[in-house]
Amino acid sequence: MFFGETAINLDAKGRMAVPTRYREDLEADCENRLVLTYSAFDAGCLWLYPHPEWERIRDEVMGLSTFNPSHRSLQRRLVGSATQLELDSNSRILLPVTLRQVAGLDKRVVFMGMGQRFEIWNEDILNQRRAAEEREIQEQASAEMAQLVL
Repeated sequence: MFFGETAINLDAKGRMAVPTRYREDLEADCENRLVLTYSAFDAGCLWLYPHPEWERIRDEVMGLSTFNPSHRSLQRRLVGSATQLELDSNSRILLPVTLRQVAGLDKRVVFMGMGQRFEIWNEDILNQRRAAEEREIQEQASAEMAQLVL
């Protein structure tokens, strides 16, 4: 199970080092074989899977009906755009240009453990999203508190 976040710089070629705390598990779980694809839901984010977990996700997504337009869209986004990666000798991965461009990944990214996968975020987009979510939580809590009789 992967968890935690690390701010990382991409180098000029689009490579990033996988945080040290995950390296041993990745070697044991998937022999450093990974699959990178777009997030199904969030702009500014890529999903990175250990290969065995990716195979399970891929099979589930491809098991959806291709007669449903939203299923086809999800299949294109996740499976059609996926690419296999391996950690190099310096424990780095190369993020393909097309995936980096669509996700808006430039120099500063956040590498986040999310259970069975990782998310790679544009740092600015993630910070904006967090600020918006915090405002929503505060507004919801304020609305709920206003209904209380104190």
